Amino acid sequence: MLSSVISADLGPGFCFLGPIGWQELLIVLFIVLLFWGPKKLPDMAEALGKSIQKFKSASRDVRSEIDTYAEKKKTEIGEGKDKQG
Repeated sequence: MLSSVISADLGPGFCFLGPIGWQELLIVLFIVLLFWGPKKLPDMAEALGKSIQKFKSASRDVRSEIDTYAEKKKTEIGEGKDKQG
Protein backbone atom coordinates (compact mmCIF):
# COMPACT_ATOMS: atom_id res chain seq x y z
CA MET A 1 0.00 0.00 0.00
CA LEU A 2 2.69 2.48 1.00
CA SER A 3 4.87 1.60 -2.00
CA SER A 4 2.00 2.36 -4.37
CA VAL A 5 1.54 5.76 -2.73
CA ILE A 6 5.26 6.51 -3.01
CA SER A 7 5.45 5.36 -6.61
CA ALA A 8 2.39 7.44 -7.48
CA ASP A 9 4.01 10.53 -5.98
CA LEU A 10 7.59 10.06 -7.18
CA GLY A 11 7.20 8.01 -10.33
CA PRO A 12 7.15 4.31 -11.07
CA GLY A 13 10.92 3.72 -10.97
CA PHE A 14 11.65 5.36 -7.64
CA CYS A 15 10.65 2.42 -5.45
CA PHE A 16 12.74 0.09 -7.55
CA LEU A 17 15.86 2.26 -7.40
CA GLY A 18 15.50 3.93 -4.03
CA PRO A 19 17.68 6.82 -3.00
CA ILE A 20 21.07 6.98 -4.71
CA GLY A 21 24.09 7.17 -2.42
CA TRP A 22 27.65 8.24 -3.13
CA GLN A 23 28.76 4.67 -3.85
CA GLU A 24 26.19 4.30 -6.61
CA LEU A 25 27.11 7.70 -8.01
CA LEU A 26 30.76 6.69 -8.07
CA ILE A 27 29.89 3.52 -10.00
CA VAL A 28 27.82 5.51 -12.50
CA LEU A 29 30.68 7.98 -13.01
CA PHE A 30 33.10 5.10 -13.54
CA ILE A 31 30.82 3.55 -16.16
CA VAL A 32 30.46 6.91 -17.91
CA LEU A 33 34.24 7.28 -17.90
CA LEU A 34 34.64 3.82 -19.40
CA PHE A 35 31.94 4.39 -22.01
CA TRP A 36 32.94 7.84 -23.28
CA GLY A 37 36.58 7.99 -22.20
CA PRO A 38 38.57 10.67 -20.40
CA LYS A 39 38.87 12.90 -23.49
CA LYS A 40 35.11 13.48 -23.84
CA LEU A 41 34.37 13.83 -20.12
CA PRO A 42 35.38 17.54 -19.81
CA ASP A 43 33.29 18.41 -22.87
CA MET A 44 30.31 16.58 -21.42
CA ALA A 45 30.74 18.29 -18.06
CA GLU A 46 30.93 21.68 -19.76
CA ALA A 47 27.79 20.97 -21.79
CA LEU A 48 25.99 19.82 -18.64
CA GLY A 49 27.05 22.97 -16.79
CA LYS A 50 25.84 25.20 -19.62
CA SER A 51 22.52 23.36 -19.73
CA ILE A 52 22.03 23.78 -15.99
CA GLN A 53 22.93 27.47 -16.28
CA LYS A 54 20.37 27.97 -19.08
CA PHE A 55 17.72 26.13 -17.08
CA LYS A 56 18.35 28.27 -14.00
CA SER A 57 18.24 31.44 -16.09
CA ALA A 58 14.97 30.43 -17.72
CA SER A 59 13.41 29.53 -14.36
CA ARG A 60 14.53 32.91 -12.95
CA ASP A 61 12.92 34.66 -15.92
CA VAL A 62 9.66 32.77 -15.45
CA ARG A 63 9.66 33.51 -11.70
CA SER A 64 10.31 37.19 -12.43
CA GLU A 65 7.42 37.32 -14.89
CA ILE A 66 5.09 35.65 -12.39
CA ASP A 67 6.15 38.05 -9.63
CA THR A 68 5.69 41.06 -11.93
CA TYR A 69 2.24 39.83 -12.95
CA ALA A 70 1.26 39.21 -9.32
CA GLU A 71 2.38 42.70 -8.27
CA LYS A 72 0.48 44.21 -11.20
CA LYS A 73 -2.68 42.36 -10.17
CA LYS A 74 -2.23 43.42 -6.53
CA THR A 75 -2.02 47.08 -7.53
CA GLU A 76 -5.05 46.71 -9.82
CA ILE A 77 -7.03 45.17 -6.96
CA GLY A 78 -5.82 47.87 -4.58
CA GLU A 79 -6.80 50.64 -7.03
CA GLY A 80 -10.22 49.03 -7.46
CA LYS A 81 -10.81 49.11 -3.71
CA ASP A 82 -9.78 52.78 -3.55
CA LYS A 83 -12.26 53.71 -6.29
CA GLN A 84 -15.10 51.82 -4.58
CA GLY A 85 -14.43 53.00 -1.05
